[in-house]
Amino acid sequence: MYFLSGWPRRLLCPLQGPEPPVHIRTDPQRALFAVLAPSQLSVWYCRPSVLIVSYKELSKAASQFGPYKQAEWRPDSTMIAVSTAKGYILFFEIPSARDKYLYEPMYPKGSPHLKGTPHYKEEQCAPSLSLEMKKVLDLQASITSLQSMLEDLLVATADGFLHLVHWDGMTNGRKAINLCTVPFSVDLQSSRGSFLGFEDVYIRDMEYCATLDGFAVVFNDGRVGFITPMSSRFTAEQLHGVWAQDVIDGTCVAVNNKYRLMAFGCANGSVQVYTIDTTTGAMQFSHKLELTPKQYPDIWNKTGPVKLIRWSPDSCVVMVTWECGGLSLWSVFGAQLICTLGGDFAYQSDGTKKDPLKISSMTWGSEGYHLWVIDGNSSQNTKPDRDAKNEPQQFGILQFHFIKSALTVNPCMSNQEQVLLQGEDRLYLNCGDATQAQNPRNTSAHSEHKPTRERGPFSDGNLDSQGLSTLLGHRHWHVVQIHSTYLESNWPIRFSAIDKLGQNVAVVGKFGFAHYSLLTKKWKLFGNITQEQNMIVTGGLAWWNDFIVLACYNLNDHQEELRIYLRTSNLDNAFAHITKVQANTLLLSVFRDIVILFRADCSICLYSIERRPEGLNPTASVQVLQEVSMSRYIPHPFLVVSVTLTSVRTETGISLKMPQQACEAESIMLNLAGQLIMLQRDRSGPQIRDKDNNPNQRKHLPFCAPVVLAQSVENVWTTCRINKQKRHLLEALWLSCGGAGMKVWLPLFPRDHRKPHSFLSRRIMLPFHINIYPLAVLFEDALVLGAVNDTVLYDCLYTQTSAREHLEVLFPFSIVERTSQIYLHHILRQLLVRNLGEQALLLAHSCATLPYFPHVLELMLHEVLEEEATSREPIPDPLLPTVAKFITEFPLFLQTVVHCARKTEYALWNYLFAAVGNPKDLFEECLMAQDLDTAASYLIILQNMEVPAVSRQHATLLFNTALEQGKWDLCRHMIRFLKAIGSGETETPPATPTTQEPSSSSGFEFFRHRSISLSQSAENLHSKFNLTKTLSMPSGPSGKRWSKDSDCAENMYIDMMLWRHARRLLEEIKLKDLGCFAAQLGFELIGWLCKERARAARVEDFVFALKKLHKDFLWPFPVIPASSINSPFKNGKYKTAMGEQLLKSQSADTFVTMEMDTGVSSTPRSRSWLGAIGSSQREIDTASSHGPHMQDAFLSPLLSDECSIGSATDLTETSSMVDGDWTMVDENFSSLSLTQSELEHISLELASKGPHKSQVQLRPGYKPFLNIIKPQIQKLSEIAEEQVQPEAFQPVNPSKVTEQANTRAEESRTLISHGTNPQSDAGNSSASRHEEDKSKTEDEDSFQEGSYDCIVS
Repeated sequence: MYFLSGWPRRLLCPLQGPEPPVHIRTDPQRALFAVLAPSQLSVWYCRPSVLIVSYKELSKAASQFGPYKQAEWRPDSTMIAVSTAKGYILFFEIPSARDKYLYEPMYPKGSPHLKGTPHYKEEQCAPSLSLEMKKVLDLQASITSLQSMLEDLLVATADGFLHLVHWDGMTNGRKAINLCTVPFSVDLQSSRGSFLGFEDVYIRDMEYCATLDGFAVVFNDGRVGFITPMSSRFTAEQLHGVWAQDVIDGTCVAVNNKYRLMAFGCANGSVQVYTIDTTTGAMQFSHKLELTPKQYPDIWNKTGPVKLIRWSPDSCVVMVTWECGGLSLWSVFGAQLICTLGGDFAYQSDGTKKDPLKISSMTWGSEGYHLWVIDGNSSQNTKPDRDAKNEPQQFGILQFHFIKSALTVNPCMSNQEQVLLQGEDRLYLNCGDATQAQNPRNTSAHSEHKPTRERGPFSDGNLDSQGLSTLLGHRHWHVVQIHSTYLESNWPIRFSAIDKLGQNVAVVGKFGFAHYSLLTKKWKLFGNITQEQNMIVTGGLAWWNDFIVLACYNLNDHQEELRIYLRTSNLDNAFAHITKVQANTLLLSVFRDIVILFRADCSICLYSIERRPEGLNPTASVQVLQEVSMSRYIPHPFLVVSVTLTSVRTETGISLKMPQQACEAESIMLNLAGQLIMLQRDRSGPQIRDKDNNPNQRKHLPFCAPVVLAQSVENVWTTCRINKQKRHLLEALWLSCGGAGMKVWLPLFPRDHRKPHSFLSRRIMLPFHINIYPLAVLFEDALVLGAVNDTVLYDCLYTQTSAREHLEVLFPFSIVERTSQIYLHHILRQLLVRNLGEQALLLAHSCATLPYFPHVLELMLHEVLEEEATSREPIPDPLLPTVAKFITEFPLFLQTVVHCARKTEYALWNYLFAAVGNPKDLFEECLMAQDLDTAASYLIILQNMEVPAVSRQHATLLFNTALEQGKWDLCRHMIRFLKAIGSGETETPPATPTTQEPSSSSGFEFFRHRSISLSQSAENLHSKFNLTKTLSMPSGPSGKRWSKDSDCAENMYIDMMLWRHARRLLEEIKLKDLGCFAAQLGFELIGWLCKERARAARVEDFVFALKKLHKDFLWPFPVIPASSINSPFKNGKYKTAMGEQLLKSQSADTFVTMEMDTGVSSTPRSRSWLGAIGSSQREIDTASSHGPHMQDAFLSPLLSDECSIGSATDLTETSSMVDGDWTMVDENFSSLSLTQSELEHISLELASKGPHKSQVQLRPGYKPFLNIIKPQIQKLSEIAEEQVQPEAFQPVNPSKVTEQANTRAEESRTLISHGTNPQSDAGNSSASRHEEDKSKTEDEDSFQEGSYDCIVS
């Protein structure tokens, strides 16, 4: 509502050695401030905040009158009355020197600044005034209170008299009333009241209330009351007093005229707020303002008596200060907004406590943007050292700066979803980026930053809601500086409004108005200054599509008008639609295409507004629809806080024949001094509306008598949008009730959707508390938006010597932050309390798509659990079982329960699981639902609630399931968990986790300080702290029992489970999964495979295993070149040589490339696969050096259709060809002239390569496998070399034999070290089987198996 901004400002006094001020009082217009010192009266101006004139009393007169005490202004600001300590009243006249000004703004030459503006001097410059003492009145008794009452001055003296003094004829009009003769009673209905009955009773403080026509008083004995004249004559016989029975320690009083409230400060530090019961006239308690020990444990009962209470100019907030110092700001019905007795206001950055600011007097400035405060500390000690220097004295006047919600002065903003705050020279908006809001369907580059919600099928295109993340996107405000040209002549800003999409704002100052586009970043002002200065906006302003609607007073014609300006045209009366209005307009609001005005004659007028396209600039036309007189129900027009039109209705008298009327204007909502009154359309008469199609000509139904819906209402929110999915939220009425929190008037709908119109809609009022002050409601998103004051300390920037001087040390820097809160769980809970579970389900299902819906369920469960489980009294009808049953209706039930449990004290778990079910059953449900992360959370619950044997049993189940599903992170956590519970095994459940050391506190510390943002889903939240704390090794008593025996036993237990899983994978030939399993869990695969060579590692079906292997790694089968099939050389020798070349190209070089990629090479060879092609002929010719052992190893190609297996076509479908390979070929084509055979080799090599990902996966297992089978391969090659006939492999060029033989020997070693297929179960098992089956001496068979191993790549 109101928020502190920045640092306070200290005003400088230009006078030599002034006295410290003791009292400040503003004039009714809040432009001039009278400041009293003991013998001096000064008048200050508001903007600029400068001293205008000062009157210094002569020492002789000062000793006669005594020190000045209080001041009071005449209503027309032409006189000031000052009371003195010795019972004198001094009357000062303030004659204004015409056309003389103390300060004038200086502009450079040629500046177009406003020299010809009407009222220019008055607005721009501080006026030159003088003070003349006109009259002295001696009342011969100490004066305790001065109060201006219409044309009279009411003075209370310490001798128990009330004096009524006229401003003009002071002596003749003087009347004195003895308080002892005024009857007092509990209410005005009592036949005769009792008298005060004490001689020494007098009024300590009093204030006049115009809307109650009487004055609230505080007596010197602490009693409080209200004195009202029973007739127009103000005499003792005509006065009657009413007691407030419960207050006996009153100290001061302040009156709120708009809400008819009297706030009495008490000696115990609280403020009791009363109103007058209109039927009996008795004083009725409304609410109390007091600090709570929960919020302020150090200071709540040490504040001392309340010293001063001051209501703001718009009557929306009240400022309270105490004898011991400090400031506290409250909303009208008791929501606390600011308090300077805690936080950075009370403590320095090093933790030392500051002295609170003591205030001797304070008053609000214009529009509530400033609070002028007399610093009590500086009043007591002046600084004489400054007087010697001719410097301005730092006067004891502080100015606190405030920004406030637009709702305080322009309540028609309550149908918007934006938060708009206004300061004296700037606006604060929360609507984010206007360019995003412009296009609701925009999901382009910025969409991840501030996406906006798409229009729903049921929402009106023009009335679309802004996106959730646009309104919540970040904590910073969009600040719009108000145009200085407009501000100079029209300060202060009185009203502001923002359109529905948050793209345009309009502001109203003293005269005229201006508007600003967030898209173009430009202001529009009146081109003709005279037009601007001739209109005063009286009833606020509102946006209607592209038009600005406002009610104003035309100074030229002395006429009230309703004006509509088009945003896109120039700001000029020529483009405005102007309608004359009968009476002064106090409030204005827009609902769909209807404008509603509340006028000073207590009547409500409805206008229809219609857009008419005429030429370039469309115009809007206005037509009167209906007038409703409210004078019977409204005692004073100033009491109406807000008026709005809504589609809200009850079932009374609604016709069932016309369901389409549901979205029409059904009722008027009127906030009358905090009472919410509803006037509904009367449908009890004959229904003739639908016969006439023209909406403007048909007769409108009258309104029923008003009904009071709620009390203590500060703000009302409603929307005119329609969304059939979320009818509960969009057709509800939202109320802000100050300290009582919020209320929602919720419609109740039938479950049966087949007959939607046969049900008479009923409603229910549900109260709920929120932690922020609500400024806007996001209806579909179930969120309340608000703002909150935050502070930043800068005292460390200043040295201790100069610290006393700086306000930056005394006060923190105040900033305003955006905030929001979920309210859905409160409403669901209230419905469940009232046995409306079906309605709660309907509402919850309509909101189940919200991103924070899981958090809503969790909050509801948590709050009910905390309340009921910690209650000292037995609860007759507990709500927790109902809430638990309600949550089971949603799929997130299991997560909700476990998240709630982990954020709650261990002591409350039994109570929780007694309602929601046994955690063992819930754990098993998680396993059945394959929700392993949630099951892991339940495992922590079981660990704390059950004996270790049960924990191990469930942990084993979860571990096995996690292994099967490949949840490796969870597997690692489970291994640690199993080791941990094995190390500290006992047969009793562990003690409460809170008694353990922090290292094993089961993650509770995290939750005690949790701060979960709305955007965080439950899943993200869970994964963040998944088992990390609990699964660490325990410390403390359990850790001492850690021993090698239990360690070995647990390790054996875990290893057996790992072995069993690995054996199953190997038996099912899932080598890829086995590799992942080994890599992720650090499983010693090689050693285990050696042990399993005769068991799980045996291959029964080689062909199936080979195909499975290729399929697992998406690796293509070898492709046979056509030349080797159709060649005239059909003999086996050539075939073998070709096979060997093919083997090299597809096997060795592939893995050479792989090794090169990782920077690991087993030999110093550095040739690329392309380089192999150039020497292909050489390799064929010189195959004799190493080729013979391959002669019978090559598998003959199948010349039938089966050779299409693993073809190049399949490669493109099943494996991802690395783009880099093709690029390399393209680059090399320019420098190489390739033959057809070389091209064929390139294509063969590419076709035989698997995807890059498979290469990376195969790489880690390649070397270990090779090291195991290398001896067998070398043994085989030696046998093969002995059997071969050398003359079949003679080289073509004998001179190169030696050189090439050495090369081939080197390459042969490389081939052996690169040629095997990694992780090939076939190769490994065949090598091991060859060793075992030594009885088989057939070399050919052995060769077949060994060479088969080498080729699979």
